[in-house]
Amino acid sequence: MYQSILRNATRRSPSAIRPVCARGYAAHATPQPFNWEDPLNAQSLFTEEELAISETAEAYCQERMLPRVLQAYRDEHYDKKILEEMGELGLLGATIQGYDCAGVSNVASGLITKAVERVDSGYRSGMSVQSSLVMGGIDEFGTQEQKEKFLPKMAKGKLLGAFGLTEPNHGSDPGSMEATAKPHPTKKGYLSLSGSKTWITNSPIADVLLVWAKHHETGKIRGFLVERSECPPGTLETPPIKDKNGLRASLTGMIHMDECPVPEANMFPGVEGLRGPFTCLNSARYGIAWGITGALEDCISRARSYALERKQFKGNPLAKYQLVQKKLADATTDAAFGTLACVQVGRLKDKGEAASEMISMIKRQNCDRALQNARVLQEIFGGNAVSDEYGIGRHVANLFVTSVYEGQSDIHSLILGRAITGIQGFY
Repeated sequence: MYQSILRNATRRSPSAIRPVCARGYAAHATPQPFNWEDPLNAQSLFTEEELAISETAEAYCQERMLPRVLQAYRDEHYDKKILEEMGELGLLGATIQGYDCAGVSNVASGLITKAVERVDSGYRSGMSVQSSLVMGGIDEFGTQEQKEKFLPKMAKGKLLGAFGLTEPNHGSDPGSMEATAKPHPTKKGYLSLSGSKTWITNSPIADVLLVWAKHHETGKIRGFLVERSECPPGTLETPPIKDKNGLRASLTGMIHMDECPVPEANMFPGVEGLRGPFTCLNSARYGIAWGITGALEDCISRARSYALERKQFKGNPLAKYQLVQKKLADATTDAAFGTLACVQVGRLKDKGEAASEMISMIKRQNCDRALQNARVLQEIFGGNAVSDEYGIGRHVANLFVTSVYEGQSDIHSLILGRAITGIQGFY
């Protein structure tokens, strides 16, 4: 059912996807009832195709993913079949044109990530790495041969990817990375990669790892596609990182390379320095900005339901009390504003007009506000918030991670401050 809906939505002619202003939306003569689930009527900004894709993603996530997330979080287990299921629906690498990808708008892609993160940030993280970081990197910087070799299988979830940038000694400072690529001592036409990466989503199960390392000749950072099946024993290890406090439903690991052989043909040919990884990260950060609005909306829904059902102090529902109503009002406002900001940046991305600082702004703002509001909404549950049965504690733990990774909030503040003042700060 899901598959046919998405295919029908994405197979329509380009002329069917019209700008909002061309769709003839007219102001209603009478005010419409307030909808707390879509307070600013964001749905009126989406095309029919985008709405169909959103409905497909929401149905899959709520019917197939939600029932298994609690046990997965408890067990710190990630079922890689989830990526295959997403691939069957066309949800992976959704904005990429060709190579068995759906080729949808950036707004549609954002709606997909929102649906996934409404269930769990870890599930969205696994999808984002596959779609934005690895597939997006290959599509943006890879050769035609690399695209044809990897993208179709990755789009189906048959080939899983990981993105190796962060190092144990260099988190927010990738320019100081220590991983290197040198001529292989015995294999002609090969490079030898050595170094370590950490906090790498999907690395323990990845078939292809997009690793960034400094090239021996220039000292410039280059991108390399490391195929696990081609690495001799002892040259590539990807141990998992266990006992996490957040993102427990996704799989996180390390990458250890010891003279790992990589064909020169697997190096990205035309990009060097930090432009390559930062381009990939900007795409993923855009998805995060969308996704965490889904997590916040789920927190709002859970807190609202609890406040209406839980009776305290002379048999009144908690929702009757103004302090509770204020918590819900604040969170609902921030979620609605965050969604509209994502739509605006998505439209600009589709036209090639989005500045990277815009993505820093929505990533920082939406992540910060989602975390703050989720922590406050947690108070409505009282002691019950400690129980994982209620779900909100899981979102709070996850949202802390989303505010830290792919550019911690302060890093994005520095990016924006520099853009606003034109002055390089002290960092």
